[in-house]
Order: sequence, then C-alpha cells, then structure tokens
Amino acid sequence: MLDKASYFAYRGGSAVANALPRGVATRLAQILGRTAAFFVPNKRRIVERNLLRATDNQLRGFALQMAVSNTFASYGRYWIELFRLPRLASADGNRLDEVVDAEGVQHITDALALGNGVVVALPHLGGFDVAAAWLASTGVPSTVVVEEVNPPELFEWFAWTRRAIGMEIVPLGQEAGAAILSALRANGVVGLLSDRDLVGGGVPVMFFGEETTLPAGPAVLALRTGAPLIVAGAYFREHGRHFVRFSAPLNVQREGRLRDDVARVMGDVARNMEDLIRIAPEQWHVMQPNWPSDHDLNAR
Repeated sequence: MLDKASYFAYRGGSAVANALPRGVATRLAQILGRTAAFFVPNKRRIVERNLLRATDNQLRGFALQMAVSNTFASYGRYWIELFRLPRLASADGNRLDEVVDAEGVQHITDALALGNGVVVALPHLGGFDVAAAWLASTGVPSTVVVEEVNPPELFEWFAWTRRAIGMEIVPLGQEAGAAILSALRANGVVGLLSDRDLVGGGVPVMFFGEETTLPAGPAVLALRTGAPLIVAGAYFREHGRHFVRFSAPLNVQREGRLRDDVARVMGDVARNMEDLIRIAPEQWHVMQPNWPSDHDLNAR
C-alpha cells in the first residue's frame, strides 16, 4: 500500500510541476525539500557527514546546518527538473540547448571517433538526468543504468520519463551486462552512477579520505572493451540553467592482473568524482550510508 502511495505521490508531483510556472515549481520544491529534512534525521545526519567530507571538515555550526538545508532544497529541485524534462526535451520543441552549458564535450566526441563507445561515470550530483538528456538530444545514443524501485509501476513511469527524453534505460541487475555491451558495440555512451555501491561486492577505494567500496562496472567495462572512460559532473545553475563538465579520458590500459587494474582505475574514478563534488557539495544527493562508519552511525 505504501508503494502504491509513493507511485501516486510522484505522479501527482509531476502533474503539479508541469502545471506551475518553472520558477514557482522550483521554489515550492526547494521549500518542501528543506521541510522534509526535519522528518528524516538519519538522512540529515548522512548529508551532514558527506558535506564535512567534501569540504575537508571546514563547515561548522550554523554554516553546516544551512548547507544541509541547501542540499535538501537541491534535491527538491532535482525532482522538479526531472518531472519537467519530457516537455523541455520534446521532439517538437527541444529547448535543452537553451538551458545547458557544457565543458569538455570534445572528450566525448573524440572518444566516440574511436568506435568503441564511451563509458561515463557520474556521481549523484545536480541534475544528472538533464545532462544525459542533453547529450542524447545532440544525437549521441545514450544508455543509463538505473536502480529498480517499487512498485513496478513507479519504476516503469521513471523509465518512461527518461525514455521520453531520449535515453535508453537499463535496470540494474543480471540482465544489465548484455544491454550495456550492446550499447557500446553500437558506439553509444553508457552512463553509470558510480558513487554508491548499490549491490555490494564493489572495489575498495579511498573516497574523501575514508575507505569504502564503489561499483567496479566502469573500470571493468573500459578495461575489457577498450571503451574510453570519462568522469562527468552535472550542476544546477540559477534561472533554470545547468552546467555539465566532462573529464579527459582516464588511463584504462591494461598494466597487470585485471583485478589490480580495476582497483587502480576505480581509484582514479573516485579522485575525479571528489574533484567534481567539491565544486558544489550542496548539490551532492547521496542520503544513504556510503561508508562503513555511516552504517555504524545509523545503528546507534
């Protein structure tokens, strides 16, 4: 019953987001996000810890609490932007070029010229769906691997929303591998959210000075297929605008055992994601335990 309620809540949120003027919808979502922070203390503690990590423990007192509130407001904006994306990216009036600025696009085009596809690793930063939709709107085949959610109707609606803006959606799971390889063979871009180890069994890395695990997928794919590996970050800007930054391709040459190469490459991915997150830590939307110490905190 709760799952069904979530489904109708998201559908209702989408209807409201598209009925209101963009500015009004965004401000409302930010207010709701700030308010919601008071009702999810565990998530608020995780956000606080992540902000401290991303700012080298520079935030204290009121400044830290404002940053936490700003993160929840940013997360509210994330949903409004996703809800409004199909209309923004519609075939009869694509306006993504009007709201998205990008840096390092030549790294994508140069990588695609090699013919092996491109793997793009991203953190949960800013409006990453907007970045993927914008890339798809330029004519680049884009496949994104996403976590399944319940109920199935909600996942299908999320998938429809993203397909409507030009992305191919692959549910995270055992069947994902074949679809990803097919996309790379077709010289497409595969986007992998890489700052959370959702299924476990990831690669140990140092991430913001503390050991955790990150999914091995980006490194394994690049090392096994020869596809260039690029790290990207998406950011909200004022007045409904977005900015996307693409890194230069990482070194994915084989140097030894696959296991060692995967660990090396994922260490590079982690360091690149750190740099991207530090640019706008209040737009980093990770609210679940991501380090062993986070699990310890929430167990108290």
